[in-house]
Amino acid sequence: MPQGGCQCGAVRYEVSGEPLHAALCHCEGCRASSGAPIMGWTAYQQDAFKIIKGETTDYNSSANAHRHFCGTCGTGLYYTNAEMLPDIVDIQTATLDDAEAMPPRAHIQTAERLSWMEDTSHLPSFERYPG
Repeated sequence: MPQGGCQCGAVRYEVSGEPLHAALCHCEGCRASSGAPIMGWTAYQQDAFKIIKGETTDYNSSANAHRHFCGTCGTGLYYTNAEMLPDIVDIQTATLDDAEAMPPRAHIQTAERLSWMEDTSHLPSFERYPG
């Protein structure tokens, strides 16, 4: 069963079954909550998701949107929205222990994508931070 958690280890979760989707989101809400230009998500049915250690803090970011994170280290963990995504838990993919196993299959909310994120393949690439 795939597991994941926050940076400090205070919150851990597990999921079962196959994900409903795996995507990279470009919306303003994801950018604001993460401080990053893009956010990876992997969605599961709510009954396939279980917190196995600790508790999350819930931030009602807009209307029915709830962003759940570790109250100790601040790591964003998952998103719920009973109106837009009923019975679904959208996990921040990078919080999975084996995030490599959940590659994205789509870009979503591209209407809000930052123009400079359209194509970054031309940028120099470094294995580690350049000295």
